[in-house]
Amino acid sequence: MTTLPHRLHRALRRLGIDVVRHRPGGHALVRLLARYEIDLVLDVGAHRGDFAARLREAGYRGRIVSFEPLRRPRAELRHRAALDDTWSVLPYALGDRSGTATLNISGDWGPASSLRAMLPRHRAAAPRTACTGDVIVETRRLDELWEQVTAPGERVFVALDVQGYEAQVLDGAGRFADEICGVRIGAPLVPLFEGAELFDELLARTRDGLGLTLMSLEPGLTDPRDGRLLQCDLVLLREDGPAPGEQVPAQAAAVV
Repeated sequence: MTTLPHRLHRALRRLGIDVVRHRPGGHALVRLLARYEIDLVLDVGAHRGDFAARLREAGYRGRIVSFEPLRRPRAELRHRAALDDTWSVLPYALGDRSGTATLNISGDWGPASSLRAMLPRHRAAAPRTACTGDVIVETRRLDELWEQVTAPGERVFVALDVQGYEAQVLDGAGRFADEICGVRIGAPLVPLFEGAELFDELLARTRDGLGLTLMSLEPGLTDPRDGRLLQCDLVLLREDGPAPGEQVPAQAAAVV
């Protein structure tokens, strides 16, 4: 029996559009990073380092600087980065001010930990992510660390997994915001964390505010009760820097 997705796929292929599924941080993203000559990834909200590890597995060989304020996942993160000369770890949460803040711990020190309060819709869709405590963490603005973590001429990609704190991290880039060549950002379609910006606001902030172009959209958190998509991951890059002489493939690729 031919399903609707298969029929849609065939129809798009006839139009010259190939639909490709990929995991965040997989080969599709690494190809984008290579095309736009990204040589430094700032991995913000790195948790145990899964995203950075997937980049390495997919062939990314540039520098990675991971930021993780929680002690327990940071210990595993440091262990994973220890044998990689171009992967370093800093113990900060990034935001729009430096100092300290209360971070809500998700589940068993999970990746949904956030500087914002989790809303009922998120807890209902993913009960294991519910807050189990909090801890005081050290916060920094990215512009205060920029010259410490970047080198002149590096093309910087910022990967954000900060659960509702995306706008604050980008605001903290300050005068260096224009030097960001790309971002990967979680964009909620419905409110999941108190006071967090939603899809339209984050897309405008990165596309219109930073001058980046949307390159891919990946489905993220889905409510298992009704199948509704609650969040997706956006990848945007600055189009002024493809590799010299590179040709655009004749067949376009739409990433879902």
